[in-house]
Amino acid sequence: MKLQYEIQGGDFSAAGRASSEVKKTLKQLNISPQVIRKISVALYEAEVNVVAHAFKGDMKVDINPDRIFVKIEDEGPGIKDIAKAMEEGFSTATDEVRQMGFGAGMGLPNIKRNTDEMRLTSVMGEGTTLEMMVKF
Repeated sequence: MKLQYEIQGGDFSAAGRASSEVKKTLKQLNISPQVIRKISVALYEAEVNVVAHAFKGDMKVDINPDRIFVKIEDEGPGIKDIAKAMEEGFSTATDEVRQMGFGAGMGLPNIKRNTDEMRLTSVMGEGTTLEMMVKF
């Protein structure tokens, strides 16, 4: 099963909609609650990152009998130092984003912790691609 969602940068009122839809679909497919929790956390964190840092993004979800694969591509400033961005507590979020309760620098580490595989690539001035996989 393939699903696709557009994510609008800056639209915090819609942050989490795509991850909620995927969660609902996984429940209907009787995927274990532990797996649903892991992928839901990772998807939400990734979705919020697009909303907070990019102009827009595209989430593609591929649900297979034994795994879920997600690819999120965004158009935004890119990540200058991926290794630094993966450190817990490191954040480039604006003060405005932090005042809304986001930008604590835990998004990427939480994604890594809740996925079986994660790959992050970025081109400065163009955008970022996040690929993740969770096995069932």
